[in-house]
Amino acid sequence: MTAPGIIQAIHVGRTAPLRGNGQLAAFIKTPVTGSVAIHSLGIAGDEQTHRRVHGGPDKAVYAYALSDYVGWRAEFPEIADRFGPGSMGENLVVTGLDETSVHIGDIIRCGTALLQVSQIREPCAILADVMGTAKVVRAMVRSGRCGWYFRVLEPGSVAAGDPHTIIERPNPSWPISRFTPFAAGKGGTVEALQELTTLPGLTRYWRTKAEKALAAQSAPLTDVSSRA
Repeated sequence: MTAPGIIQAIHVGRTAPLRGNGQLAAFIKTPVTGSVAIHSLGIAGDEQTHRRVHGGPDKAVYAYALSDYVGWRAEFPEIADRFGPGSMGENLVVTGLDETSVHIGDIIRCGTALLQVSQIREPCAILADVMGTAKVVRAMVRSGRCGWYFRVLEPGSVAAGDPHTIIERPNPSWPISRFTPFAAGKGGTVEALQELTTLPGLTRYWRTKAEKALAAQSAPLTDVSSRA
C-alpha cells in the first residue's frame, strides 16, 4: 500500500470580494491552527459561495499536493510568488502524495475523519481571476496538477501534522493522473469508459460524463451498421 502522506496545513476561507474585480468568493484561504472539525459538508469555518459548482457532499473537502507548486512556479516564473500553500483554494495541503499516487475512490484516514476521493478539481474562472491570467486554467487541465476532492464517510477532526493514510484502494488502476486526460476531453478507450461508468467512489457527475462519452464513441459504429 502507498506510504501515507502528511497534512502540512489546513486552510479555510470566508466569502469576500476578490481583489481586482470585487467578485464574491471564498477562494482565498488562510491557515488555521489546532484541531479542526470535518463534517459532512466540509471543514468547520470554511464557506462555499457558489454552491452550484463548489461544495456539496461529493466536494466537501479539497486537498492539494504541496509538490505541485514546484511545477506552477517553473511554468509561470513571472507570477511565481502567487503559488504557495492555499493559493489553489485548497483546504488540506498534503506532502508525500500527489496525483500519481492518489487514486479515484481511495478511502483515506485524515486525523479522526474518514474521507473518500470522489473526483478531481476542475479549474474555473475564479482561479484565473485570482492568478491574473486565464493561462493557469488551461495549464491545470493540461498538466493534471488539479488536486482531489473528498466526500466525508465519517466526520471527525484533523490537525496539521496528521497522516493522510490510504486505508483502502478499490480502484488500483485509476490514479488521478490517469483520469485527468479523460476529464480534459481526450476521451479514452471503450474499455476505460466502461470502467468509469461504474467506478466505485467516482461521483455521479463524472460517471454520467463517461456514459455520454461512451455513447458518442458507439454512435458511429451504430450508424455504419444501420446503413449496411
